[in-house]
Amino acid sequence: MPHQRFPKVEILSMEPHELKFVLSETDCSMANSLRRIMIAEVPTLAIDLVEFSENTTVLNDEYIAHRLGLIPLRYTPQDGTGGGGGGAGDDLLGQQHNSIGSDVQDAFVPHYECQCYEHCPRCSVEFDLNVAYNSSNPNYLAAAAAESAGGADGAEGGGGDVLAPLTVTSKDLISNNDLVQPAHFLSDLEEDTAQDEGISIVKMGPGQKLKLKCIARTGILKEHSKWTAVAVATYRLWPDVQINHEQMSTLTMEQKQSLVDVCSDGVIELDDVTGHIKEVENYWDICTYTEDLHHAQLALKKRQEDPDFIRIVPREDRFIFNVESTGAMDAHEIVLAALRVLKKRLTYLALELDNLKGM
Repeated sequence: MPHQRFPKVEILSMEPHELKFVLSETDCSMANSLRRIMIAEVPTLAIDLVEFSENTTVLNDEYIAHRLGLIPLRYTPQDGTGGGGGGAGDDLLGQQHNSIGSDVQDAFVPHYECQCYEHCPRCSVEFDLNVAYNSSNPNYLAAAAAESAGGADGAEGGGGDVLAPLTVTSKDLISNNDLVQPAHFLSDLEEDTAQDEGISIVKMGPGQKLKLKCIARTGILKEHSKWTAVAVATYRLWPDVQINHEQMSTLTMEQKQSLVDVCSDGVIELDDVTGHIKEVENYWDICTYTEDLHHAQLALKKRQEDPDFIRIVPREDRFIFNVESTGAMDAHEIVLAALRVLKKRLTYLALELDNLKGM
């Protein structure tokens, strides 16, 4: 087969909410296809319908429904491993994943394909929220006790007649499916530094109440932005630092140092022992392809047509990906889910081409 390629993936760093990897031995079309699928075609769960029973808060129903729709929902398979069934993409990390947020492609049926009348456990998940800021609420009693103590101690402002507002968060959403829960925090660090117990929905004062029921369904970003698994999905071309040692030998140490100093992103350094210029260890991560180095070399050349001392050019077969999750899925699961979608698309295309040949 002409121009057959065998793409490779190298993991640079991996956390539940962020993944950096290198995709090599392929071209820009494949890299951009993977990026666009991660952004727009990886299915996730999101609240799609909201039925209000009572709302006496300061926000109207539409505003709260919009905020509920943007809360990321995590699906955790019962066996604790990544969802989406088997496939070549599952070997990307070379190990089993104890994933928190996994692929929902094979766990739920899209609501427009389901045979039910409105919704059912096969295509949706129900959430209930019922919060009242009154004397039966533990937060109300705690706030009232704190205010009374402040008034009794004669604190500045005195009184203690105004209670602090109560924040309704994603932790107040009760799911009817234990495998699907709101992603309250993106990471442990965020949970440790957060002021609230989850994603804030609305603040309410004493005597106010919010009661509603939500229906979460699967979808993709092409339908609505709430069905997105990624906050960031970008790639950069790998920088190739080419040093012409023959030309470099014509320069003095001062001239070499001037080349290092003019390189604002600091991708090269001068070895004081050997006198050679080399790239720094993390040059691929900090390179910005500035023109400063090019203009500085023109002033050092004896003839304008002489080759450059240093060239930093982007490689068109090696790409640095950076994927950050919204919390609905782990970052590596987003990549695996995108590969499954891409595989299905290519399989469908191959079948259609075979059908056309048979006509």
